[in-house]
Amino acid sequence: MKTLNNVVSTAIVAALRPAAYLACAAALTACAGLGTQTALQPEDAHHARDAAHAALSAEKEVGATPATPVPAQDKLPELSLSPELLYKVMMAEIAYQRGSWQAAYVTLMSTAQETRDPRFASRSAEIALSAKQPSEALSAIRLWRELAPESNEAMQYYLGFMLMNNNLSEIRQVYTDRLKAASPEQYQVIMLQAQRLLSRARDKQAAMSMLEELLAPYQNFPEAHLALAQGAMVAGNKARALSEAQQVLSKKSDSQIAALTIAQASTQADAVKFLNSFLKKNPQARDVRLALASLLIDLKDYDKAYGEFEYLLRDKPDDANTLYTLGVLSMERNQPEQAENYLKQYLKLAEDKPEDRDLSPALLNLSRIAIEKKDYQQALDWLSQIESYDGKNPVWFNVQIRRAHLLARTGNADAAMQLLKTTSAANEAEQVQLIQTEAQLLRDRGSVLEAGQLLREGSKKFPDNADLLYDYAMLLESQQSLEEMETSLRKVIALAPENQHAYNALGYSFADRNIKLDEALTLVQKANQLAPDDPYILDSLGWVYFRLGKINEAEKALRRAYEIRNDADIAAHLGELLWSKGDQEAAKKIWREAHRKDAGNTTLKGTLQRFQFKP
Repeated sequence: MKTLNNVVSTAIVAALRPAAYLACAAALTACAGLGTQTALQPEDAHHARDAAHAALSAEKEVGATPATPVPAQDKLPELSLSPELLYKVMMAEIAYQRGSWQAAYVTLMSTAQETRDPRFASRSAEIALSAKQPSEALSAIRLWRELAPESNEAMQYYLGFMLMNNNLSEIRQVYTDRLKAASPEQYQVIMLQAQRLLSRARDKQAAMSMLEELLAPYQNFPEAHLALAQGAMVAGNKARALSEAQQVLSKKSDSQIAALTIAQASTQADAVKFLNSFLKKNPQARDVRLALASLLIDLKDYDKAYGEFEYLLRDKPDDANTLYTLGVLSMERNQPEQAENYLKQYLKLAEDKPEDRDLSPALLNLSRIAIEKKDYQQALDWLSQIESYDGKNPVWFNVQIRRAHLLARTGNADAAMQLLKTTSAANEAEQVQLIQTEAQLLRDRGSVLEAGQLLREGSKKFPDNADLLYDYAMLLESQQSLEEMETSLRKVIALAPENQHAYNALGYSFADRNIKLDEALTLVQKANQLAPDDPYILDSLGWVYFRLGKINEAEKALRRAYEIRNDADIAAHLGELLWSKGDQEAAKKIWREAHRKDAGNTTLKGTLQRFQFKP
């Protein structure tokens, strides 16, 4: 005889998937009273969901033992799929799809009561939650618990509602009974589930007190101290968290959760020291090593982080996340060949083991590597593999902008322009970016007047857009329309007083023309305050000091700028300063280096002509 357990039907699968309502709980925005208890506030349902999810995560985190009294699936009755039952299920789903949640809910609830199958109750809860009917959802959850008394998910969601109703006594009683019925091997999952649930309580101290009461009879078990350590962290008591976690390690020296809790409760420096020490004793502790590697990235210690991820990869060579991270770290460490190798391995793994994984970040990074190698066609090939996901890929627009630039670099300016014209903008920011990109492409191919007209019209259309106005000002400078440029930059500063580029551009313009030097210094100093150690702002600062005759300050700023970035503009200014000091050989050396890297730089060419120096 056919049973519900072996029927392959879209309607049945949709109706009977276990605990399907969990994903829809976020739709709940209002909640009615729970019996005689105080009514929940609208936002409380979200907290109930979060509390349940947190509790359920404990089982995944530590791994439930085979004896855990929480079966992976609800126990289901043997149920024949009669035509009448199939008709009810399909009609309920059709009614729900047509917007009649009440009919679907009532049909499935009555079916659950008749058949005693918990899947119908869980589907009823899903429908009620998606229809924003919390009272009906809770009724369905209660029925689900009744029909599947051993269902961990049903219980945790019920307790989530109890928690938000501040019914701590109900929660304590449930977990007290579970712990009494459990074996010591099952304590860790149950205790951490209780802690995770209580972590969402409004009153953190009351929740901590209840956790202490619950675990008082189990103080000889390290699992109790582990749960208390986690609870103390949630309550903001790092000293207590450290003490409890250390007690765990005194009995279970390989407890990764305890080690991670200690790291979380410590300063970053102390955490790095502790985690290194723990890994010396427990080198296979993967979660701890991953935490250490992530912490090292936060501290920008990329070399050591790289070493930890290499270890993780040796332990698990087909881990996609590790391969991708090693690729990104290789880029940070200026190792493009290694980065490319790791990222290609990541893509190959994705092909061999297809998952629901967005490959856009890896493809974007590979395109960046190709651009640095000036292999623009290869960069385009990588970008062409990025999918739009029907226009919902958040990076899709920027990918089109980058493709346009690359097409222009490969000599296909017409294709670049056509791409921009066929790229849709979702908002004003994207419209402005399209204008800026088209203007830049026009400038690059020598159509400066067309670029100016485009930016002028764009500035009229979006008069309060500082970025667009800034671009227009820079084009005016290239055309020597300096008075209009100054007016535009002052407007940019008024519109965006934190825009360091506008202060820098105006100040540099004054210094380059050797006018209004006092104001130039004020402007560039403001830019430097907004963006310290920006090499181009430091270059401007040094150039202003040079014009003012403050040679020592100028040299300090220009050397710092050149140290950060070996740019031809900076080299031209630093060389001129050194020449003025009489150190012509040092000036020539810097100019030669800059000329080898960027012989076409306008500032450098002008400087070399003035000093009649041929590198």
